[in-house]
Amino acid sequence: MKTITFLFSLLLLVGCQNFGELTILSDLPNDLREVSGTEVVSNSNLIWMLNDGGNKTKIYGVSKKGKIVKETRIKAKNNDWEDLTSDEKGNLYIGDFGNNESRRKNLVILKVKHKDLSSSKKVAVEKIRFYYPNQSSFPPKKKQLFFDSESFFYYNNSLYIFTKSRVKNKFGKTSLYRIPATKGNHKAEFISEFNNCDEMDCWITSADISNDGSKVALLSPSSVLIFSDFKKDDFLSGKLIRIPLNYNSQKEGITFKTNNTLLITDEKAHGVGGNFYELKIN
Repeated sequence: MKTITFLFSLLLLVGCQNFGELTILSDLPNDLREVSGTEVVSNSNLIWMLNDGGNKTKIYGVSKKGKIVKETRIKAKNNDWEDLTSDEKGNLYIGDFGNNESRRKNLVILKVKHKDLSSSKKVAVEKIRFYYPNQSSFPPKKKQLFFDSESFFYYNNSLYIFTKSRVKNKFGKTSLYRIPATKGNHKAEFISEFNNCDEMDCWITSADISNDGSKVALLSPSSVLIFSDFKKDDFLSGKLIRIPLNYNSQKEGITFKTNNTLLITDEKAHGVGGNFYELKIN
């Protein structure tokens, strides 16, 4: 009887560790219950994470087992922090561009110098401001709520922003914009757009590019989209592979661990999520 009970418990445990293609590495601590960005940074042994608007102005260095090792306080307001990216020098960029109702005129990306990630003091940031040239009303009409964003990454001295649609029956639409990764107030340059699908679980909630620049990953609550063989920096023009995750939760963060391994995080909401996952891709 004890043997049967042990085997049943073992099977249950193994079954709970995976959701479709996802493998759970750990659950996340309560301080990251509203995690909205995740990034692997050069010259750092930690995975960096943040929470979205309404939370503390901190970024968190997390171990591979999901434990908070370092907290770095940021000298800037958390209007709506939504994603993280980093450059080849290990500088970290915070995307403060969450814009649910497309009302904001203070869209900004905050650059944290690599040397400040280990600071015990509140650190100053460089502000990279930008605006969408095709937005003239704040907010626009309901059929034009295309100026929210939760996703971006750094590549070749530029920052690439993917918008999130708030328009009914067009929730999966995303537009790709480029701005320089330098201080200033920049006009976001439109590159292209893509329609994932029409439902809310098609929202684009995070993005990253592989270290070798050959793959781009876009995250939605229900799947990961992998683009490759794209033309220059029109990343949405590439060959698409869609990976269903078979587990619908409020997924908010994605980053390449290696060229063929992704790390994913989701918020703790409605009794599900709050986990740190790994996903192998070809």
